[in-house]
Amino acid sequence: MIRKNNKKDTRGKRKENGLKPAKFEKRKPEDHNIEQGLQLEGRNAVLEALNHDKPIDKLFIKKGEIEGTLRVIVAKARDKGIVVQEISKDKMAALSKSNNNQGVVAMCPAHDYSTVEDIIASAREKGEDPFIIICDEINDPHNLGAIIRTAEACGAHGVIISKRRAVGLSAIVSKTSAGAIEFVPVARVSNISATIDKLKKENIWVACADMDGKPYFNENLKGAVALVVGNEGEGVGKLVKEKCDFTVGIPMYGNISSLNASVSAGLIMYEIVRQRKF
Repeated sequence: MIRKNNKKDTRGKRKENGLKPAKFEKRKPEDHNIEQGLQLEGRNAVLEALNHDKPIDKLFIKKGEIEGTLRVIVAKARDKGIVVQEISKDKMAALSKSNNNQGVVAMCPAHDYSTVEDIIASAREKGEDPFIIICDEINDPHNLGAIIRTAEACGAHGVIISKRRAVGLSAIVSKTSAGAIEFVPVARVSNISATIDKLKKENIWVACADMDGKPYFNENLKGAVALVVGNEGEGVGKLVKEKCDFTVGIPMYGNISSLNASVSAGLIMYEIVRQRKF
């Protein structure tokens, strides 16, 4: 589908101003594969949840025990696109809140997920250009919670997160969002690149936050726009970055050369607000 655009646009074409670009933080991600959240334990409880389509972020299985009922549970989970991870006996013991986990723990979101279609529809129903934040494999729950909080403050219509190698709507995310999770729709998708293609078909520009991008305040961020923010260790993935329409960076003036994901996202989000409203 060809995207309609009747106005002159200079996105990604403005001249550099010689400022030193920000290096988005490249610190080693913490291990948030096992995180605090709402969870179900035991084979019957997890199987019932799967049979009744209860939202599940991730399924943890103790290594060496995928047989019998557990084999059925794993098969059902994978059919539903749920991430399944095998963990050691010690990690299972640390994760479990009971003495009867039977080798399986299901992590459930602290809040229901929305869909990309619903996010776009809610913006259009308000007569507004969609303003969406895309989190590419954000694996720090504090960063995700802070991004959701800022997105709500900026009036964003929704946040999109990835299913794999990323944190879901855990209790930590909910707490860090300071209640914003109740107001900002969050969609969870299997493929960020495919989702970007879907947004483009809806005539939504997609901007990538990247340390090599042009200064964000020199770019045209008006109209329907989605901002992609990368994870704490690697930034936005190569394939996802290639799907974006243009990149935006944050100039740095001091000795510190890095910003974490939530701070970087916040700065650019508020520039989008400034251009849309002032």
